Amino acid sequence: MVLGAGLGVLFAGILSRYIGQGLDPWLVAPIGASAVLVFGVPSSPLAQPWSVVGGNTLSALVGTAIAFMWDGDLAIAAALAVALAMTVMLWGRCLHPPGGASALLVVLMQKPSLHTVLFAFLLNAVLLVIAGWAYNRLTGRSYPHHAQVDPDTVNRFTANDLHAALAHYQELVDVDPADLAQLLQYAESAAHQRSLDNVRREEVALPLSKAERPQPTDSSR
Repeated sequence: MVLGAGLGVLFAGILSRYIGQGLDPWLVAPIGASAVLVFGVPSSPLAQPWSVVGGNTLSALVGTAIAFMWDGDLAIAAALAVALAMTVMLWGRCLHPPGGASALLVVLMQKPSLHTVLFAFLLNAVLLVIAGWAYNRLTGRSYPHHAQVDPDTVNRFTANDLHAALAHYQELVDVDPADLAQLLQYAESAAHQRSLDNVRREEVALPLSKAERPQPTDSSR
């Protein structure tokens, strides 16, 4: 995964620099954080393609809008940008932690430009997702992630059951309901296997009954 993250950022950086010759910036810092998610935890809902592309791009647009409209304290502008970016990502179902950094970076650059959003943020994110797709496929990991759930597990736990379990925490839990169903399936299988092993050990440890004990032979006969 470490190699993948490095190659992904290298791929995005080289192509972005080549496509946007003479333009600055051609690579933005939040892409480094996005790479950690895409290559480190590719099964996370926060690392899926729409989260990476939508989260970074929409957040950069929010930061650009704040930078255009706000002419006051820079710290207040930064706080507004991050808060509104998070709101937009939740609304767009593309929550992505580096998106907060994207909004913040645009405000701090103090050079609001839609071209920067479309060229640097959008292009970097798309290229990183392409690199993540290729690398994870080559290494046998699913990306975009699609959990394979046993039909019996789905029958035991409905989608509403899983959503209710996640909602119990009253906060965002970084796990897909399908992954939760699969986890429950594996846990149940492991518990069943452990029970069988315990039964076998108990059977071996049971003392033989009198009828089962070997009878001594009479050597005088």
